Amino acid sequence: MSNKYDDIIDLPRFVSKNRKHMSNYDRAAQFAPFAALTGYGEQISEANRITQDFIELGEQERNELDYKISLINNNIKNKPVIKLRYFIPDKYKDGGEYLEEEVIVKRIDYVYRLLILTDNRKIDFYYINDIQIKNNNKEDI
Repeated sequence: MSNKYDDIIDLPRFVSKNRKHMSNYDRAAQFAPFAALTGYGEQISEANRITQDFIELGEQERNELDYKISLINNNIKNKPVIKLRYFIPDKYKDGGEYLEEEVIVKRIDYVYRLLILTDNRKIDFYYINDIQIKNNNKEDI
């Protein structure tokens, strides 16, 4: 039985000299479903992200922090190492997160109420929750 394609059925397959061979993974991707609502998945994960509430300190706790900051300022030339717990407000929703880390204070700006660290980060006094002062021997002052 003769078919109309018998003359070309056994010819070698064409291979382009200009384009690389497409992998099976990339070839299958053209049949994958597409996201009709672009950005919807990111919005869902953002809504599910949990933030912490900011804890407003009382007057006594503020006074204790001010005293610790003055101790740091008196000892600034020794580059005091402190354990700092502070709040970072979230850019996109209410709340934020608390970070706790050991840092070295470079200077204190009382006009703008900022702790300036050796890596040039600026921490607002308002967002500081706790300070543990350490000296260079890692013992409390």
